Formats: sequence, C-alpha cells, structure tokens
Amino acid sequence: MKNLNISTKISVCSYEELNPGEKLLIDQAKEAALRAYAPYSGFHVGASVLLANNEIITGNNQENAAYPSGLCAERTALFYANSRFSDEAVVAVAVAAYTKDDFTDEPVTPCGACRQVILETQNRYKHPVRILLYGKKTVYLIEKISDLLPLSFDAESMTTE
Repeated sequence: MKNLNISTKISVCSYEELNPGEKLLIDQAKEAALRAYAPYSGFHVGASVLLANNEIITGNNQENAAYPSGLCAERTALFYANSRFSDEAVVAVAVAAYTKDDFTDEPVTPCGACRQVILETQNRYKHPVRILLYGKKTVYLIEKISDLLPLSFDAESMTTE
C-alpha cells in the first residue's frame, strides 16, 4: 500500500490587504448577500463572478419551502454568467455570507455541488477560476477551484480506457 498526500495552498489575508479589483469583487458579493432570499435559514450568501471581459455578475442564495428546490449563490451567479456571456471565461468567484445582522467573521466555503459547478466552468473555459472567500477577520484566496476539490469528478472520469 502507498499513501497519496494531497495539499492545498490557501493564501490568508485581511480585506485591507487586497488589491482594488479583489475588493470590488468581494464588495459585489457582499451586496448580493444582502439581497438573498433566505427566510428559512437566515443565512444569506452572495457571490460575484468576474468574467474575462471584466463584467461582474452577481447572484445570491434562493431558498424555497420545498427544500431542496433552492439554489446556492455561486451556482445562481455562474449559471447566469454562462447563459448571458457564454463565450467569456470565468476569471474569479468571490463569496460572502451574512447572518444575524452581520457578515461572518470567517470565510464560508462553497458547498460540494458549487465546487463541482465551478470546476466544470474552469474546465469548460480551460482557465483557472480564482476563489476569494470573505470573512470580516479573514479572507481566503485560492488560485484555482481544483485546489478546493482534489480527486474531482470530471469528463475524464467517465472514460473507460
């Protein structure tokens, strides 16, 4: 038997250490979180997507009494971005969460389904998707979604050879 060691590099910083473009992307995600429809959980999540043409698309979580019919912020933003600008690569995704009248102190990470959709987007455009996860005390910067989803399932996983 052998061991497989997997490591992920995550840069940790404060909001103040970010460059203006990163701050803008996070600010857009924060604004989107405030518009989320989350009457059941009270957990409002916003996402912003930076495209190669410099467009920023936002989305937020949309809950539904008939759980699990709702949708996460990341997928809401990505699906809209891909439907509106289908030829533009996704460069980055920022995520922020708001609950109990304030943003979370620590970053909230995308769920497994959202990670899979971001990975598909990264593979679709053959361009790394940078992830920015906002918390009031800490911001995580991840250079590509595959760092958050090691041993991922993709089109190559479906080959029989």
